Amino acid sequence: MSKKGQKESFCGPIDKGISCCKVESIISVDERGQMVLPKDLRDKAKIRPGDKLALISLDKDGEICCFYLIKSEQLGERVRDFLGPMMKEI
Repeated sequence: MSKKGQKESFCGPIDKGISCCKVESIISVDERGQMVLPKDLRDKAKIRPGDKLALISLDKDGEICCFYLIKSEQLGERVRDFLGPMMKEI
């Protein structure tokens, strides 16, 4: 377990520039189901007012176990990068 104030990291092999995932923050869900991303995390991720985020889920055994947030324009770019070579073949 990490010391108080340190972020827990789960490092694996470096692949495509992504080397670690870590617990950035613990957030709460209010009575209306809303969550707030801490300002320092929004700043680090360059999330600005008006940005659109895509929420991607991963399920295991029929239950959602993980969420992944990505800016919608970055998601579009990744889909184009993935599908582009296939579309050229068609």
